Amino acid sequence: MNELPFMLPVGLFTSDGQVHRSGVMRLATALDEIEPLGDPRVQRNEAYYPLLLLARVVTRLGPFAPVTPDILAVLPAADFAYLQTLYSQMNTAPASTWSAPAQAAPGPAAAAQPAGAFPDDVIETECPHCGALLELDLSAGVSA
Repeated sequence: MNELPFMLPVGLFTSDGQVHRSGVMRLATALDEIEPLGDPRVQRNEAYYPLLLLARVVTRLGPFAPVTPDILAVLPAADFAYLQTLYSQMNTAPASTWSAPAQAAPGPAAAAQPAGAFPDDVIETECPHCGALLELDLSAGVSA
């Protein structure tokens, strides 16, 4: 098993008024993690790295396949954090332990995830340029 279906907590809102929440993410390869480093957008601003990386491994989002960085760029922040958590879980744990992160009910309230809604409330990643450890605290400012 190298793919995992998921359901976004908020969803992608399209111009026709539809909300798309379902998608599929595949296991990353070494090339998936290396190639975005050469992209000029990442070289100018390392914050683009996770966007480009996720665009490579999210194989479907609603009716969109392939999923481009432009599609992921318009996702609500809660959905982007959800995909980062799912990516981290899929690519650091054995496949037998994969499960989509917990999510809130759909709708406007979904953006405010309670602490503990994700298996690990802190995502750690390394800066591709300087090697500094970066932490994203998903529970910061949210009360249970």
